[in-house]
Amino acid sequence: MSDPESVGDFREPTPESSGRPADVSPRDPAFLRARSRVYALLAAALDGDVDTLEEAIADGTFDRLSALVPDEADVDLEPLLEETYDADALSIGYDNLFVVPGPHYVPPFASAHATDPSEEFESDSRYHDAGEAGELLGDPAAAMARRYERVGFTPAHGDGIPDHVAAILEFLAVLADAEARHRARGDAETAAALCDLQRETLVDLGWLDAFHAAVAERDAREGVFAALVALVRTVAAWDVRVGVG
Repeated sequence: MSDPESVGDFREPTPESSGRPADVSPRDPAFLRARSRVYALLAAALDGDVDTLEEAIADGTFDRLSALVPDEADVDLEPLLEETYDADALSIGYDNLFVVPGPHYVPPFASAHATDPSEEFESDSRYHDAGEAGELLGDPAAAMARRYERVGFTPAHGDGIPDHVAAILEFLAVLADAEARHRARGDAETAAALCDLQRETLVDLGWLDAFHAAVAERDAREGVFAALVALVRTVAAWDVRVGVG
C-alpha cells in the first residue's frame, strides 16, 4: 500500500481549494508521485484488495485525502473516515457489489454504463439492453485498450477488462509515476505526452457519475464502497481541473 503520510503532501488545500500547496507546480515530480500513489491506492481498493482498504480506513489515509473534496461538493465520505471494518465483511461487500451477479451487483466497467451502444459491436451480455445502452467490452473498452497499447501497459487490476475502473486507475497511477521520472531527468517532451494521455483518459470518466449513483443505491447500509466511488469521482474531477489542467 502507499505510504499514508506521503499521500498527505498531495492534498494540503490552498485558499483557492486547489488541493495542492500554492507554490507547488502540478508538474513537479514529487507532486506527480503523490498523485500516482493516490491512484494506486484507489485502484487496489476497487480491485478487491480489502486488506489495503481496511488499513487505509484505519490509519486515516482517507481522512487526509478528504481534503481534496471542496466544501461545496455533495459527497458523503464519512464511512471512510470514522469507521473500522473487518476485512472479511469488506470482502463480502465488495463481491456482492462488483463480482457476483445479484440484486446488489453493479458492473465496475465503463461499457456497462454507456448510454449509446457500440456501432459495430453486438454484445450478448446482460448489460446490453435491447441494443440501446450498456454492454460488455464495447467502445469504452476498445478505447482504453488502444491507450494501453500506446505505452505498452498491461493492467494487473480489473480481471482483464480494459475499461474496469481499477484498471483505469492503475493506468493513471503508472502514467503519473512515469511522467514524474521523465520530468525529473528533464525529458519534457515525453513528460508532456504522458500528461496528455492522462488528460485524455480522465475526460472519458464521465461514466463515473452513473456508476456512483448505482453503487450509492445498492450500498446504502454501510456505504463504504459508495463513499470510495464518490472519492474516485471527486479525485478525477479535481485532477482534470488541477492535476492535468
